[in-house]
Amino acid sequence: MKYCCIILIFYLITITGTASADNLIAGDVQNYLAYGAIVTMLLLIIIAMLVLVRTFNVLTRLVLKAEGYTNAQISAEMHPPKKEKKPKGEVWNKLLSLRPMAEEKELLIAHDYDGIQELNNPIPGWFMYLFYASIIFAVGYMFNYQVFHTGQFQYEEYKTEMAQAAIAKKLYLSKAANRVDENTVKLVHDPEILKAGQVIFAQNCQACHGEHAQGSVGPNLTDDFWLHGSKINDLFKTIKYGVLAKGMPTWEKQLSPTQIADVANYVKSLHGTKPAGAKEPQGTKETAANDQLASIK
Repeated sequence: MKYCCIILIFYLITITGTASADNLIAGDVQNYLAYGAIVTMLLLIIIAMLVLVRTFNVLTRLVLKAEGYTNAQISAEMHPPKKEKKPKGEVWNKLLSLRPMAEEKELLIAHDYDGIQELNNPIPGWFMYLFYASIIFAVGYMFNYQVFHTGQFQYEEYKTEMAQAAIAKKLYLSKAANRVDENTVKLVHDPEILKAGQVIFAQNCQACHGEHAQGSVGPNLTDDFWLHGSKINDLFKTIKYGVLAKGMPTWEKQLSPTQIADVANYVKSLHGTKPAGAKEPQGTKETAANDQLASIK
């Protein structure tokens, strides 16, 4: 034990010295030293435990000897004989309520037929309990589904699960609607969406693009000419990030992704309306073929 204390003190001194010399030792070397220190501490703990066990054994022998025990009695107290384990076959037979093969002659019934004899080996108790439990379960099942109708049959359960799935789908779509971006936005012709987009356009876009998107400070949004692309993805991107060089502000902080998609679809719905006082064309002429294909899908 004295040597263990000496090693522990040496270890603490080493750790202290290592901590003060961190700037002089490379990181990998410090890791190796730390691992070595941990292993050393574990070994010291194991050694200390073995020493304690040995000490307790010696003290126990001294105490028993002082009480008048002989060496044989002390050995018997400290190393009691192990109980004999029951054979595996015996344990298995007891669990299943089976009689061993050695008792077969005692189980023979007196009568026989053509040299064939029968064993008087009744059904195990656990099997009978299981049988009675299955009867009780069957009665409960019948009352639950056939008498009181508290349980649902297969088709009814299917309809219930489908209704729950529809509710879960609506909830998911309500949350997923605001996850749309310039890569996933789709061209739609839903009147409700276009109406919502019209309201957003009137509140935020009319001042620069005109009441009917005919163009004012900003370009005309109803003709075939576009400065930043005519696809629904292009419109979403332009509205979202803006064109600061030309005075178009970013709207991603003022409008949600769903609102940006709605106003982009509304702008697409104005194509070809030819409003009065339309501004002269600006940009490059483009067709809406790709958008039409996307809308059909």
